[in-house]
Amino acid sequence: MSSEVATRRDAKKLVRSPSGLRMVPEHRAFGSPFGLEEPQWVPDKECPRCMQCDAKFDFLTRKHHCRRCGKCFCDKCCGQKVALPRMCFVDPVRQCAACALVSRKEAEFYDKQLRVLQSGATFLVTFGNSEESETMVCRLSNNQRFLFLDGDSHHEIEVTHISTVQILTEGFPLGERDIHTYTSLLGSQPASEGGSARAMGMTLQYSASGADGVTQLKLTAGEDASASRKQSTAWLAAMHKAAKLLYESRDQ
Repeated sequence: MSSEVATRRDAKKLVRSPSGLRMVPEHRAFGSPFGLEEPQWVPDKECPRCMQCDAKFDFLTRKHHCRRCGKCFCDKCCGQKVALPRMCFVDPVRQCAACALVSRKEAEFYDKQLRVLQSGATFLVTFGNSEESETMVCRLSNNQRFLFLDGDSHHEIEVTHISTVQILTEGFPLGERDIHTYTSLLGSQPASEGGSARAMGMTLQYSASGADGVTQLKLTAGEDASASRKQSTAWLAAMHKAAKLLYESRDQ
């Protein structure tokens, strides 16, 4: 990938929306697959009362719109200002209690897991039914749209083209799940963060650009207990959470 293409993919611009300042991709096509579009606000004329506590709006009780769901609330029900990176807001924005709770839970992914994914980790990579593996560094692109695999060769997988994720653990697999149903598994603690099993690899099925059918890819962490193995395990745990977030963004 040329530096010019990489720069174009990662270019951003500052825009002002009714909800606040946002740092968005220069080109819409390169937006993050984890992102959410700003909601349409409930029109003021359709909202004479708070949609949470039913307080009537008047000169003293002002109405406010939640920047995440777009509904109308009074200040008591919508007074929290919380970071909302999924909508690219520069500063924390006003959200209702329910949305603020969700945004706070997502903060760990953006503050920790996303950095781990973009830093990358080393795996033994097997493509399709090949019996040969290649040592490669796998990382998430800066714009979060691609998985880059670099070794003797270079491969790019578009995140939105991933259809199936299977986490492999020491002793037994967690089981294959289509990414749309995979979240039934993600409510529990990832194996790499505790419990009796530890993540040691992952298989992905994805549709490659210009190719028919589905391609399978297997990532296997090294066998030693070195820092490299720990980094690979942390990367798998982060990808585990990314799959959940990707499902949620598709469902919204």
